[in-house]
Amino acid sequence: MDTPNPRPKSAHLLDDLESIRQLLGDENLQPPLLTETVPGEGQIPLLFDMVGNQQPAATPVRPAAPAKPQAPAASPEPLPAPTPKPLASAKPAPADSNADALLHLDSELRAAAQLIMQDVIDDFAPHIETEIKRRLDARLERLLAAATSGKP
Repeated sequence: MDTPNPRPKSAHLLDDLESIRQLLGDENLQPPLLTETVPGEGQIPLLFDMVGNQQPAATPVRPAAPAKPQAPAASPEPLPAPTPKPLASAKPAPADSNADALLHLDSELRAAAQLIMQDVIDDFAPHIETEIKRRLDARLERLLAAATSGKP
């Protein structure tokens, strides 16, 4: 009775993995190396980065928060000069944000695929283990029978 439930679940997980692989277009690609890095420029800070920065320096963050609004308040005077610079950087920014969004989506899909793959492994590991034990027991019986009969 327990066997039919994991198999449909596993089949569903395998279908999910296949659809993620197709979305990523990874038919012939190798997994990324651990040494590959993504440039940190222009990336959105993650939640744990923000929380991690606030927890250790809880007291200095409060004085720094009023200082930051004061700095932009002092910068309206030179604002006309930098206006062309944001326009020039605004053109590459959408491409960078699109690339960052694609990288983020890619990493999320890969993480989801790894979780699904781990679920599949967890589902099939007991079946594989039982089959290996069964085969080892059968082999042991044959070896013991051959040893007692005197045949190698």
